[in-house]
Amino acid sequence: MSPGGVDDAGAEAPDIRPAFSSLLEDSAEDLYESAPCGYLSTLMDGTIAKINATLLGWLGLTREEVVGRKRFSDLLTVGGRLYHETHFAPLLRMQGHLGGVALEMRTAAGPRLPVLVTSTLKRGADGEPLLIRTTVFDATDRRAYEQELLRARRAADEAREQAEADRAQLREALAVLQRSLLPAALPDLPGVETAGYYHTASPMELGGDFYDLFPVDDTRTAFFLGDVCGKGPQAAALTSLTRYTLRAAMIQDADPVDDLSVLNRALMERYTGDDPRFCTAVAGVFERAGDTLRVRLASGGHPPALVLRSGGTAEYLRTRGGMLVGVLPTAQFTEVSTVLRPGDTLLLYTDGLTEARVGPGRRLYGYEALLAFAAARAPTGSRALVDALTGLLRDFGDGLDDDTALLAIGVPATP
Repeated sequence: MSPGGVDDAGAEAPDIRPAFSSLLEDSAEDLYESAPCGYLSTLMDGTIAKINATLLGWLGLTREEVVGRKRFSDLLTVGGRLYHETHFAPLLRMQGHLGGVALEMRTAAGPRLPVLVTSTLKRGADGEPLLIRTTVFDATDRRAYEQELLRARRAADEAREQAEADRAQLREALAVLQRSLLPAALPDLPGVETAGYYHTASPMELGGDFYDLFPVDDTRTAFFLGDVCGKGPQAAALTSLTRYTLRAAMIQDADPVDDLSVLNRALMERYTGDDPRFCTAVAGVFERAGDTLRVRLASGGHPPALVLRSGGTAEYLRTRGGMLVGVLPTAQFTEVSTVLRPGDTLLLYTDGLTEARVGPGRRLYGYEALLAFAAARAPTGSRALVDALTGLLRDFGDGLDDDTALLAIGVPATP
């Protein structure tokens, strides 16, 4: 476009300056009366001296009803009037200006009009205040937006509370189901001290560890402990099948090797094809002989049992060759035996204990550390040993991310 109003192609562009001129012909009074916001001027006592047509239209009032007859506070709701008298007016006198104050005005038709008010003192040459000039903005859309935000926030809070209630209900249901997979209490056996403990890594997820101990006849007591693969409902179903299969097998024939073989066949028959399931387990039986316990046990891929001796030592009871249960139809299990004398304690545990992460490097806790921990406390009874290990599990903090089951069997020390 050239300076003379001719474009590059040589054609004259339309002259838009007359349109601007017609706009500028509006008088200041017209601009005041028809402004997109409300204007009013009041004396220092609040009496309205001037008000524009925009604000009168919002309120549904005439100029004769307002000018010289009403004060600014008369246009406000009861709450707005109270706030004006106690806060707005005193602050305005002190500061000379207040901006963006949210108030509500009464309309002739009845509904309240939410507004944002800005007021400024006009002073004379001597500095004394003469009048108050106030600008009023319609905040209806803003109020609706704020109310919508409040509704959304309330809905979010209600949804959050409902989610918390649902989680609490789920935690309670899972806890009940988890307890159903463990013995309610270990039997009280003459001359034998037993203790068990179960640590749940997450209250929102079913674990797969299990243990049990029960008499099979007048002289023998069976026990087992294990860990199924996975977590959640499928792991719980596998745990239930494993626990009740082993219990039934050991009541029928308390032979650790045969009992693990029965469990292996049950898992192979139940879980086939694309959904294989397996577990590790140790099963055993002990028989009272005088003041000692003769223990036989077999392991299916499970961590070795630990024996704390009355002489102050600790050792692993190795069960070599034990395979995972439920993987191969020809799985082999080997029996091992030991004798618990007064002051001796046998500990069974799941790998959540030895695979906890410790130290700055987050290394595995491991079997050597567990052996040293046990040896430092030998000799100790079953209850005291489980209590010490429970404290150890707590000390792991977030390094313990797997369920852990403990079962201790011992002969009380001779007084």
